[in-house]
Amino acid sequence: MSGQNLLSDQGLRLDGRRAHELRRIQCRLGVFSQPDGSAYLEQGNTKVLAAVYGPHQASSKRMNVEEVVINCQYSMATFSTGERKRHPHGDRKSLEMGMHIQQALSAAIKLELYPRSQIDIFIEVLQADGGNYCAAINAATLALIDAGIGLREYVCACTASLANGKVPMMDISYIEEVSGGATLTVASLPSSGKIAFMEMSQRFHLDDLSKVLEHALEGCREVKKILDQAVREHVLKVGSAGDWGTITK
Repeated sequence: MSGQNLLSDQGLRLDGRRAHELRRIQCRLGVFSQPDGSAYLEQGNTKVLAAVYGPHQASSKRMNVEEVVINCQYSMATFSTGERKRHPHGDRKSLEMGMHIQQALSAAIKLELYPRSQIDIFIEVLQADGGNYCAAINAATLALIDAGIGLREYVCACTASLANGKVPMMDISYIEEVSGGATLTVASLPSSGKIAFMEMSQRFHLDDLSKVLEHALEGCREVKKILDQAVREHVLKVGSAGDWGTITK
């Protein structure tokens, strides 16, 4: 199977979605009591947990009066894929992914509010089915909000690719990643339209890049609506800042 037949004659993808449709996203904030903030997110069959500790005082080695240390650790559970991972923690790919996530989240965090502080972000992929980076970013954003970390705005991520050589489609699943052509991954700040991170698995033709990028950005805007709704529902459930921790009926 190739990128030439990822869409049927009726315009449907392998999982029944149309080209412009996201996978189903389900998410919850405050799933753990031990961290300062936590979140669980499902994006299609990709399932991610995120936990945030901090801000707390940075270690003496990393203390800088002008900067906050953002420590991001990304890992995949041994059972997250169809095959058992030999090195789910600390492998090169996980370290690289953690750096990319840190880069995107740093663009949204109000770093100036936390001098000489450290914020630790831990992300665990429980099940991988494409778009792992995007699901990790979206879950981490919710965990940061749950922890009360000051953000300039939401940072959301989405993938996009081309089907049948010409039709842009968003939120790429694993089967589409391995069956299709190049995939574009974008993390953006949807309200301001800024791009915090962008990566291509392969090169796109210049004529195709702009429409694939716009599809990814549109996906980020759709993700932002879903995350914002989850945050609002969570606040209504646990109470506002004035009565934090009480349950409203």
